[in-house]
Amino acid sequence: MFGYVMPDKPELRIREYEIYRAYYCGVCRAIKAHHGNLPRLTLNYDITFLALLLSSLTEAEPRIQAGRCILHPLKKRKFIINSEILDYAADMNVLLSWLNLKDKREDDRSALALAGLSLLKPAYERVKARYPGKSKIIHDRLKELAELESNCCDSIDAAAEPFAKLMEEVIAYPLLCKNEKNETLLRWMGYHIGKWIYTIDALDDLEKDIRKKSYNPFLCQYDYRGENIKAFKDRILNNTRFVLTYTLSEIANSFELLPFLRNKEIAGNIIYLGMQKKTESLLGKEDRFERPVRSAGNT
Repeated sequence: MFGYVMPDKPELRIREYEIYRAYYCGVCRAIKAHHGNLPRLTLNYDITFLALLLSSLTEAEPRIQAGRCILHPLKKRKFIINSEILDYAADMNVLLSWLNLKDKREDDRSALALAGLSLLKPAYERVKARYPGKSKIIHDRLKELAELESNCCDSIDAAAEPFAKLMEEVIAYPLLCKNEKNETLLRWMGYHIGKWIYTIDALDDLEKDIRKKSYNPFLCQYDYRGENIKAFKDRILNNTRFVLTYTLSEIANSFELLPFLRNKEIAGNIIYLGMQKKTESLLGKEDRFERPVRSAGNT
C-alpha cells in the first residue's frame, strides 16, 4: 500500500534532487543505526517525504555528510545525519512496513510476507515500546480497517477513513505538534494523504483483486458485474476522479499554509506533480494541478 508519494524527478533541479536523495539516504542510515541492515530494505518514498516535510518545518538546519553506501560503493553520496526527525521517520518506516507485511500476509497468505514479519519483529517491538500511544492508535485504526474490509464495506470514503486517521497520526510529529496551528495543518494533511493512498492503492489493485476475488471498495460500491475492466473503470471514472482530486486539493491547501523554512519546492514537486502524475496514470487523464510558481525564497 505504500510507495505512492514520490517526486516527479524530471521536474526537480539537480540540487533539489540531491537534497531529496540525501533525505532518502539519511533515513536509510537511521534505520541501520537503530534497527540493523535488513529493515533498510523496506524504506519507501512515502517515508522520505515524511522526513523531508517535517525537517523543513523545524529551526534546526539539517547537516549533510558524504559517504559510500553498500549498494553504491564506487561513488560517495550525500546524506542527512544526526537528525531526530530522521530517527522518527526510520521508526515510522518500521512500524508501517510491519503493518504492510501483515496486510499482505492476511490478504495473500504470502510466505514472503510471513518471513518479512519474522525478520522485522524485533525492530517492530522496539518502535512499539518507544511510541506506545501512536502504536496503539495505529493498531486500532488497522483493526477498524480489517473489520470494514471483512464486512465488504461498500463505501470508499468509509473504507478509507481508518487509514486516513492512521496517516494523520504518523505525520503528527510530537515536537512540531506543540504548536496548535502546526498540529492542525499536519493532521489535516496526513489525513488526506492517507485517504489518497488508500484510494489510489484500491484503484491500482482493481485487476488483481478481480482476479483473486479479493475485497476492493470500488468493486463493492459500484456493484462490479463482471464486465471488462476498462468498461468498469470508465463507468466509475468521474466519481473516482472527484475523490482523488478533492483529497489532492486538501493536501495542497494544508501544504500552502505550513510554515516552511526550506525545501518547499521539493515538497511542492511531490504534492503538485508526483502525486498528481500517479493519479493521472491510473485515471488515464492528462489534466494537472496548477503548478506553484518557483521563487528563490522557497528553496
